Amino acid sequence: MGLHRIYPEPATLDPEGGIAGLRWADLAPPERPYIALNMVSTADGKAAVEGRTRAISSETDRAIFHNLRTQADAVMAGAGTVRSERYGPIVKTEELRAKREREGLDPHPLAVIVSGSLQLPVDVPLFQDPDSRVVILTHSPAELEGARAQVSYLRSEGGTFDLRPLMERLRSEHGVRSVLCEGGPTLNASLLPYGLVDELFLTISPTLAGGADALTIVAGAPLPELTQLELVWALEDESELYLRYRLR
Repeated sequence: MGLHRIYPEPATLDPEGGIAGLRWADLAPPERPYIALNMVSTADGKAAVEGRTRAISSETDRAIFHNLRTQADAVMAGAGTVRSERYGPIVKTEELRAKREREGLDPHPLAVIVSGSLQLPVDVPLFQDPDSRVVILTHSPAELEGARAQVSYLRSEGGTFDLRPLMERLRSEHGVRSVLCEGGPTLNASLLPYGLVDELFLTISPTLAGGADALTIVAGAPLPELTQLELVWALEDESELYLRYRLR
């Protein structure tokens, strides 16, 4: 599996070596974790086909996906993504766990699930894995029933479900300095307007999906203003592009 870096300087690398040493924790502001967002879309901007990403995700994209999970203290996703993608344990292999240890991280990252109403499918493999640690960010006073994973809760206070104080508590109460967010579009729309996303990893699949109602990587109303992106690097493999941006 050969990735070709086309910016800033040409090079050939693999996902294991190319996605390493990102040291997001060192970049974290004092009050919250550093948050990197990882998404995939078609060339016409669609983030899923028939509700799932698999049709637009290649073997190389999935390798980058799993190697990005070795770079953060926690991996975060919204309830819809957990449901549609049938989330399992976050790190899949001993090799990836060993890589996390080489990066100075716990071999088993924390899973952070965002669900304001706590309408979560407890039967997904993540919640049935006794070795998984899960923190649920929610507005609901209820608790999941039937989960075998180690589940705890951070609950929002007041009348609105606001992720800003919950991100601060994730840092102060759980020691999370870096988060890899895997969406989906609704969660992204809850983070971006408040300046909570620091980086974007975007895979552009060389496909077209069409459809006026198909999901894009950010759902809901337009952002208050255009978010400016700065390209850090660009990789290519068999017409698929892998772009890393910093948010200004």
